[in-house]
Amino acid sequence: MPFAREQLSAIDKSPIQAPALVNFLGIEIDEQADRRHHGGYLKAVHQLPKATYDAINQEFGLNVQSGTLGENLITKAVDGLPELTERTVCIGDVFQYGGQFGNNKIADADSVQLRIVQPRRPCYKINDQIGQFTKVPNIASWVSKQGIAGWYFQVVRDGIIQADLPVYLIERPYPFANLKTLWQITNSKDKFDAAIIEPWLAIDCLEESWKAALKKKIK
Repeated sequence: MPFAREQLSAIDKSPIQAPALVNFLGIEIDEQADRRHHGGYLKAVHQLPKATYDAINQEFGLNVQSGTLGENLITKAVDGLPELTERTVCIGDVFQYGGQFGNNKIADADSVQLRIVQPRRPCYKINDQIGQFTKVPNIASWVSKQGIAGWYFQVVRDGIIQADLPVYLIERPYPFANLKTLWQITNSKDKFDAAIIEPWLAIDCLEESWKAALKKKIK
């Protein structure tokens, strides 16, 4: 749709109930107007915690609803499990949406599998999007400092996705690499010992621009 600054954007998402196909470039019915900065196999699907909207609304006295910031997926924890947030997910995590997972056997071959490869970097479009109905300045900067912009997935296995599917964590190869810590390190004004940074650089699936930012933090 037409957007601020005489551009087009697909940032404003709407929920759907119907099944949708997912391939290596993302959800087939989804769109990105700016394909230079959005979409592609390393930004195929974007998930945002509901807690991000809760934090924005509480901090600025707003009522911003899910979908406003352009995410494709939001999940809800069940059975006392922790919510999926930047504090509880890690680079390299593989989640399965749908099917069954147990005893290392996948029961539903059509279920989608997605791997976290990088956090989202908030941009000015968040300001323009929320600025359509509020005069709060530079929410994107605040979101970035809080490290609550969600994350991008690479598609591990094509399939079909729809609302109300169960979600399973099926791989966690780097349990130290939670996204909150990554944000804290890269946004810090301090330098760090190589022993702290090098394990991050060894993560094969971490997107290269984040590795470049981490290298600059070595003493």
